[in-house]
Amino acid sequence: MTSAWAARTVQTDDEGEPVLLTFSGHVFEPLPSGALWWAVERTLLVADLHLEKLSSFAKRGALLPPYDTGLTLKRLEADIERTGAEEVIALGDSFHRDEGTTTLLDADRLRLASLMGKARCTWVSGNHDPAPHSLGGVCVPVLERAGLTLTHEPRQGAGLIAGHLHPAAHLAMNGRSVRRPCFVHDGRIMVLPAYGAATGTLNILSPAFVGLLHWPTLEVAMIGRGRVYPVSPKRLVRGYDAW
Repeated sequence: MTSAWAARTVQTDDEGEPVLLTFSGHVFEPLPSGALWWAVERTLLVADLHLEKLSSFAKRGALLPPYDTGLTLKRLEADIERTGAEEVIALGDSFHRDEGTTTLLDADRLRLASLMGKARCTWVSGNHDPAPHSLGGVCVPVLERAGLTLTHEPRQGAGLIAGHLHPAAHLAMNGRSVRRPCFVHDGRIMVLPAYGAATGTLNILSPAFVGLLHWPTLEVAMIGRGRVYPVSPKRLVRGYDAW
């Protein structure tokens, strides 16, 4: 469940140029962490943090250590420091359940408060966390910004950036294959990878993406070890899904 997440790092030792995505008249940099850096707006976009997911499982009897929230917030803190972001927009499912806002460990609550002291936070509601909360920042059902629609669940439209589907690319090349979270867009709709430490992935060739994305204009940026790589859709293959 966490292996794909663990492969992502905030720092990179690679000297290659960063991948840039031009989408709906805007330029974005997909980061190895799973965040999308919108430099002109000084804003980080993140989706599907699923904070307190393992805590939620533990309440239902699963014996899992509740450390995913701290790992996710530490990553977000590093992204804010690295980019100098002035705002963070979380595109829904920031908490695995609405009650997750009340079960934060003291250390995680303090870290989240510290993050919101460094950058403004806008929380877009998701299917897992539809209710507004009082942790700080602004809670909205959807956000319109600079001609773009920032929301949780992707739908048909133009200039729409969403999360929800936890996209991954399964790549086959030279007799080998690799599967990693990815950013994907077709010029109209962009779907971000899940940012949380305890999130799975869904192959972008799976039925959930059929009819949503326009294949001839597809652009895929796959998270590798320490950097993001552009991927030709022709090299994508079907495989198992690990939601």
